[in-house]
Amino acid sequence: MRDGPALATLEMMTAEKITSADDSALARDLTEAMRGEVDFSARRRAEYSSDGSNYRCVPAGIVFPLDDADAEAAVAVCRRHDVPITTRGGGTSIAGNAVGDGVILELSRHMNRILSIDAEARTAVVQAGVIPDVLNAAVAEYGLRFGPDPSTHARCTIGGMIGNDACGSHSVRWGRTSDNVVDLDVLCYDGTRMRTSAPPEPIREALRGLAGRHRAELRTELGRFSRQVSGYGLHHLLNENGFDVGRALVGSEGTCVVVLTATVKLVELPKQQRLVIAGFTDSIAAADAVPTILQHNPLTCEGMDDRILDVLRSRRKNAVPDETLPRGSAWLLIDVEGDDSAASALTDAIADSAGLEGISTVNDPAIRRAVFKIREDGSGLATRALDGTMSWPGWEDAAVPPAKLGSYLRDFDALVKEYGLTGVVYGHFGEGCLHVRLDFDFASHEGIGKFEEFMERAADLVAGHGGANSGEHGDGRARSAVLSRMYSPGMLQAFAEFKRIWDPGGKLNPGIIVDPAGVADDLRHSPDNQWRSLPVSLAFHEDRGDIGKAVHRCIGVGKCRTLSGGVMCPSYRATLDEKDSTRGRARVLQEMILGETITEGWQSEEVGEALDLCLSCKGCSSDCPVGVDMASYKSEYLHQRYHGKVRPLSHYSMGWLPLTARLASKTPRLANAVMGSGLSSLIKRTGGIDPARELPAFAPGTFLRWYSVRGRKKHGKPVLLWADTFTNFFSPYVGAAAVEVLEDAGFSVHVLDKPYCCGLTWVSTGQLDDARRELRRALGAAAPLVESGIPMVVLEPSCAALFRSDGVELLPGREAETVAGGTYTLAEFLREHAPDWQIPDVVGKAALQVHCHQHAVIGGACDAAVLSETGSTTTVLDAGCCGLAGNFGFEDGHFETSRKVAETGILPALEKLPDSVVVADGFSCRTQLDQLAGIHAVHLAEYLRAGLDYEI
Repeated sequence: MRDGPALATLEMMTAEKITSADDSALARDLTEAMRGEVDFSARRRAEYSSDGSNYRCVPAGIVFPLDDADAEAAVAVCRRHDVPITTRGGGTSIAGNAVGDGVILELSRHMNRILSIDAEARTAVVQAGVIPDVLNAAVAEYGLRFGPDPSTHARCTIGGMIGNDACGSHSVRWGRTSDNVVDLDVLCYDGTRMRTSAPPEPIREALRGLAGRHRAELRTELGRFSRQVSGYGLHHLLNENGFDVGRALVGSEGTCVVVLTATVKLVELPKQQRLVIAGFTDSIAAADAVPTILQHNPLTCEGMDDRILDVLRSRRKNAVPDETLPRGSAWLLIDVEGDDSAASALTDAIADSAGLEGISTVNDPAIRRAVFKIREDGSGLATRALDGTMSWPGWEDAAVPPAKLGSYLRDFDALVKEYGLTGVVYGHFGEGCLHVRLDFDFASHEGIGKFEEFMERAADLVAGHGGANSGEHGDGRARSAVLSRMYSPGMLQAFAEFKRIWDPGGKLNPGIIVDPAGVADDLRHSPDNQWRSLPVSLAFHEDRGDIGKAVHRCIGVGKCRTLSGGVMCPSYRATLDEKDSTRGRARVLQEMILGETITEGWQSEEVGEALDLCLSCKGCSSDCPVGVDMASYKSEYLHQRYHGKVRPLSHYSMGWLPLTARLASKTPRLANAVMGSGLSSLIKRTGGIDPARELPAFAPGTFLRWYSVRGRKKHGKPVLLWADTFTNFFSPYVGAAAVEVLEDAGFSVHVLDKPYCCGLTWVSTGQLDDARRELRRALGAAAPLVESGIPMVVLEPSCAALFRSDGVELLPGREAETVAGGTYTLAEFLREHAPDWQIPDVVGKAALQVHCHQHAVIGGACDAAVLSETGSTTTVLDAGCCGLAGNFGFEDGHFETSRKVAETGILPALEKLPDSVVVADGFSCRTQLDQLAGIHAVHLAEYLRAGLDYEI
């Protein structure tokens, strides 16, 4: 046995404020008893007011134990004050399992260590806050993994998986969490601490007595099929099932004990696997094929339909690569272990299935990951239809024996139509577990009544097919009240007795499974919640100008809490604090609009605290499955908060940078000398710039000055090269390189005769009126040329992204739409307008860092393709934001976060590529790499020009 790795814990913080006199004694006692953070502030309570469900319960406060002793101290204080406790990990629960109005015991931030790994025994001991992906990365060197893999495997916690008995796509082979737990270290509300493999004698005897009294119900009503998760797993207490107390507690949703650590089984990684994708006419035809597929013992058998793809394609062009999926309107994704022969055997077996329209086999691991990513994002993609209609969980987790899935789907489809609902179907077809989100009407009392009625009818329907209300998400607040539709009174009595053995006072996660809350109690969206209409300056087109609709895009899937991959959310990766996640910020904004917890509207200090470390990277607008755009919300907040008022100093120094740069360009050497002199500290202090940040130097001459001297040298098709602020005043050599590349490609390069700005720096600092002024000037100059058919190349990705998206939100109208349609990055332009150009050879190694705004709005596929065509061995970095993010990394107090973001992503990624030239079109990215690591990154234009006449 050896010690395993661990995530670094963060320094503890004290409570910021006490929200009421009633809570002050509790907060004070918790603060005195614990070493970890205790926070009863309005902002923190808002962050934890919901999970991934429809439900809202504002807690009394949140505590963050540092270790087991801290958790025990917290529970002891809550017991003295007779306060309920809800244990929470990643907060991704869809059924409302992780919200409550007492104290939230948050275990993900600090209690996230892998304590040991025993490769020979194939077990690991982990704290409850460990993320499955982190464990799997640690055990991969032994050829092992933790089997259960819910779609949230990159951000949920193993403690949460134990709470819900989570399963995931590989459960057809590796089972549920309860099948993979060896032992649990748990804490009861009364302070009793035990290992479930050796419970105290009184508890052991009480459990044996329960099993004896209800032996008939346990044998006939529980454990009937693989995905029966609803209720408690009391059948594990039967002697013939080994009287396994730990497995009986798995799936108890935090209502019986607090899980501190777990000993879990590990399984062997497949040596080879292939992904077979089968396309069907609809999901019912796909479901009918499942029994045949299961005869081939697949690793996975997942289903999804075309409505998920429609949403994904609407967000980004080429989001689903052509020819990846075979013909069809619904697909089964079937992982098989083995080589091509195993895939061929499965293909042959289902070739004659009714409704089969196409079938393909994927060998490329990258394509396999891309396809599964679509399925894993299903809960978010299914939330918002193309017309903006919102769909909700509630009845999203029903399961039936796989052989009955087709018949259940037919009857369920009829029930949905009877109630006038629509929904997107996806899920674990191989185990009969169907996920669907439905467009319930939560805005009217009549709609709420129909929701309650539908839930009862749906519970009756699934019970009639021998199924369960929940197949992996648990019952929570969503389905506990309808357990009586599938279980007998005797079984419900057994559940109640089990709960009382562990938690006789009913203080652990009350309202769930036993003595349940109603399915319509505590709904976040309900006619009884009066959401305020607040003024906005941006258009928010997709949300019909309503900031409430915009911030309620966040439905809590928590993808912003992932620790790697994509861009979202860089500040969370640096701090591991819910406050700094996109979800946490969205919850604070939602509470601001409701006006109960956060009461001062746009002037609320709590909103400023939540948004302070938002880098405005826009990563969430593409990485979030529901398209939350926190950068826009932050700009709107700063605009409303400071409109007509004195602003933070950084808003003037960096928001007005384009004008400052124009002045400095008159005497750049003098400006640089002053910034590099003893006055530097004073300049930073008066400009609200962090003292640790180096000020970038102005170029000796501007790009426009260079171009005016050089002139246009090539006749050909015209192209407008936009001279953005950063290229013009700081890196004119990038503009010069772009001119030579475009001319070599056969174009006549046109440049405007004076500097213009798209307004980006004013947008990012929330000075939207000034941003409109600048953008209006820019559009006035560029739109006539673009409208005449001249495309515009923008070298700075953040400026290109603004023209393509934010500009239309800022200044809706024909000019903005025209320029948006005619704006290209250099790589996009060369790919689309110069397909026959002989790209110069630049044989070597290139590491491509795609700017965050480009990642969010445009994507980097064209850049990667152009680099590959130069003959370079190209690595596209998937390391997230560089951490500078325009003005963010310069602002006073942000340097450390900016540095940590780089150190959690791009810097370690580049350490593995020491011989590569870093290609980064973003001025921020190049500046950050230079200042933090001395890495000289180049723009794609420079890289391409190197192949024309000289080396970089």
